[in-house]
Amino acid sequence: MIHQVFLTDRAHRDLLEACTWWAENRSAEQAERWYDGFAKAILSLATAPERCPLAPENQVLPYEIRQLNSGLVRRPTHRAIFTIRPNMVLILRVRHLAQKPLSPEDV
Repeated sequence: MIHQVFLTDRAHRDLLEACTWWAENRSAEQAERWYDGFAKAILSLATAPERCPLAPENQVLPYEIRQLNSGLVRRPTHRAIFTIRPNMVLILRVRHLAQKPLSPEDV
């Protein structure tokens, strides 16, 4: 089954903020590679999103959430936190792996 992949406005802002951080603290080229790779990883959720593990926050939210870790090369730096709906994957947030787990208010 192929799912459509959507980002919430908050997840889109998270992604852009992370990309801006990369550009300011690493390099514009690295930021572009990171963004392109992360976007490709997110789009891969169109097929078999169930392959990703449950997110640690799954226990505190009233619906199932999963996470997809991605970064540069093979070193994950961020995770896309998402839920699966009929025919759709909804990306709720994009967070750095070092950030605290989400609370229900963060989603």
